[in-house]
Amino acid sequence: MIGALLPSLTKPIFHKKSPLFVRLLMEWETLVGPALAEVSEPCRLRPGVLTIRCCGPAAVEMQYAAPRLLANINTACGLYGDEALKQIKLLQDRPVQRKPSHRPQKKWKDAAPVPVNGIEDAGLKETLERLGGHIRAKKQGTKKARRF
Repeated sequence: MIGALLPSLTKPIFHKKSPLFVRLLMEWETLVGPALAEVSEPCRLRPGVLTIRCCGPAAVEMQYAAPRLLANINTACGLYGDEALKQIKLLQDRPVQRKPSHRPQKKWKDAAPVPVNGIEDAGLKETLERLGGHIRAKKQGTKKARRF
């Protein structure tokens, strides 16, 4: 049943970004390795060309690793023939700001649960109540930081 809802939910997202680009963003660390993932990120995808944003010193390392990266990405994503990525373009931009690997303690960790009615399963009801409390506390928290 959930499969019937997915196309309508993902259509707005994939309208702006291709599914391949979204996959690259989500699996970047797996595709390039943790060391390169800390200093780089994909920023544009054109037919046959992937543009990667990285900080200056990492550009040389990325340039030498380009053939291996292309092979990894093409293999992992099932790209071949005309669909395959053939070139990596490097954009030496400001340093990439990565999310920390460990999440800091949020102030809404011990948020008050939101009452939920109509759920018979006690475990599910408790989980939904806590989720509602986290969502409410997060919305009341700080504004989301802009990411460039």
